[in-house]
Amino acid sequence: MNKVRAKKHLGQHFLKDEGIAQDIVDALPVREDKTQVLEVGPGMGVLTKYLLEKEDFETYVAEIDTESVTYLRANYPALSPRIIEGDFLKMNFNDHFEKDFYVIGNFPYNISSKIYFKILDNIDKIPVCVGMLQKEVAERLASKHGNKTYGILSVLLQAYYDIEYLFTVDEHVFNPPPKVKSAVIRLVRNDRKELGCDPKLFKQLIKQGFNNRRKTLRNALKPINLPIEFTQDNAQLDLRAEQLSVDDFIDLTNKVQEVLSK
Repeated sequence: MNKVRAKKHLGQHFLKDEGIAQDIVDALPVREDKTQVLEVGPGMGVLTKYLLEKEDFETYVAEIDTESVTYLRANYPALSPRIIEGDFLKMNFNDHFEKDFYVIGNFPYNISSKIYFKILDNIDKIPVCVGMLQKEVAERLASKHGNKTYGILSVLLQAYYDIEYLFTVDEHVFNPPPKVKSAVIRLVRNDRKELGCDPKLFKQLIKQGFNNRRKTLRNALKPINLPIEFTQDNAQLDLRAEQLSVDDFIDLTNKVQEVLSK
């Protein structure tokens, strides 16, 4: 077992269970052609070594910590040309990948949501993502409409990805042990080629609705200054944001766009 260190300043807890590491890597689907895979924050390489065993994958890693980079170069010399030193959140993927690629990682708790927003900005390049993150956040992302855990990022991600909650990971398999449980989820790009509405307005309605999630949409959307006749006649506005599916939000966005353009 590789000796692991705590990178508390990065909010990362290192996995020390080899079986779980193998299960996370095995959650990546294999395609007919060789697939490039980018691991985010490999640390001491507990996932990396299993990725490198997969002949179907060409593994890259993105690591911001210089000590981890030194360790990876020394222990995985074949990986060295594909170690990307720097911040995943600031990466321009076109500088490193000519085609689409998978993303995988034990994501630091404090930036996991930011990682998924980065994926949202690159949906055409990232067809699959397998990530381990805080259980509460994982449940939120995978939650369906009608549930209390359903939120802004749930809707935005589910517009483009099918999300599967794979399994829960207990605290004791990490060093240092976190105070909460973790979970592994898988995102697989769905068949939606175009959103079917104005993406900026779509995001605005979602944020406005969930930032006032206890209110009905009729009240939550008041700052948008919709015409009174529209708000009175639209039954969707009797609902709260958590009750609307992705398709419902797309439909509402188109209706709002139409009335605002008059």
